[in-house]
Amino acid sequence: MVVGLSGGVDSAVSAWLLKRQGFDVVGLFMKNWEDDDDSEYCSSNIDFIDAAAVADVIGIELEHVNFSGEYKDRVFAEFLREYRAGRTPNPDVLCNAEIKFKAFLDHALRLGAEHIATGHYARVRRVAANPGEPVGQDGTSHATARDGVRVRYELLKGLDPAKDQSYFLHRLNQAQLARTLFPVGELKKTEVRRIAAEIGLPNAAKKDSTGICFIGERPFREFLNRYIAAAPGPIRDEHGRVLGQHIGLSFYTLGQRQGLGIGGVKDRRGQGAPAGGDHAPWYVARKDVAQNTLWVVQGREHPWLQSCRLAADDASWVSGHAPAPGAYAAKTRYRQADAACTLESGAAGGAFGLRFAEPQWAVTPGQSAVLYDGEVCLGGGVITGSA
Repeated sequence: MVVGLSGGVDSAVSAWLLKRQGFDVVGLFMKNWEDDDDSEYCSSNIDFIDAAAVADVIGIELEHVNFSGEYKDRVFAEFLREYRAGRTPNPDVLCNAEIKFKAFLDHALRLGAEHIATGHYARVRRVAANPGEPVGQDGTSHATARDGVRVRYELLKGLDPAKDQSYFLHRLNQAQLARTLFPVGELKKTEVRRIAAEIGLPNAAKKDSTGICFIGERPFREFLNRYIAAAPGPIRDEHGRVLGQHIGLSFYTLGQRQGLGIGGVKDRRGQGAPAGGDHAPWYVARKDVAQNTLWVVQGREHPWLQSCRLAADDASWVSGHAPAPGAYAAKTRYRQADAACTLESGAAGGAFGLRFAEPQWAVTPGQSAVLYDGEVCLGGGVITGSA
């Protein structure tokens, strides 16, 4: 059993739980970023030291593996392409699919491991295959035959609703789930912290990491400036009035409120006061790439920020096939409450549409729309537009 040790408390407790269950556990620390890795914002050296200290306490071996080349090619390059196209990608979703459950899994299998484990708050359930469901040879698209029993694997939400990470894992397939364990998925975060303190783990009180791993806690615009050239253009309101100048559409996302550089603007053309009043906060509502124009509105409840439908493509379904059209729930961003929706017909290909029972706020192209049937994460795709 190879456990991904990040230096954080979740993966540390995962390793301890598996060893206590009798697994022969080896820890593996993944280095996924090389550039300015010694900075105050993104230092894997500190995390590796923490992971090594954890391995020493638990009594397991620790291997250090550098996946930065794979990360730059498979994750960061796509991240930049999406931002340059004016969309807002979620690199953590791609990192899980391409690095943590592909490059890492492949490496673990080469070491002779049968399974990998991570500290994600999610669960995997093995269930009997439906009658007539074809049995795939590689486990990626259909049910697999294990011990003479036809089975398939479901990805479930973590039991701690405040920490559930199934949203970030929705692109995992049957072959990956068949080899994966999520030991802390059955626990609440408070219990994980308690266990870590009880067994004397040195990182028991370590703060949870936030943000994208290669950006860390640094200002996002400062980081993006190094890779994407500024392309200034007008900021306009719903009446077409120019309120200011943006520095480049890549540096803004729908629903953004901070960093716009505009305050309350009085109506100078007799067109009626903007929604929410002259001094209500401004939000990014649309990005017109062709005209290099950033459109903003006043008030969080402005109609331009509300969407009852969305379109998505690049779909990835956990079971290997699209769910039947019908009633489900979905998230259009992490930490959002499940929203009742209808999966429309046409989901059999790479594209699908969702229609929501209630308007959704700031549905953002480039982010993931993830579909749920109760506690089961079915998969999802990349949002291309909304209405």
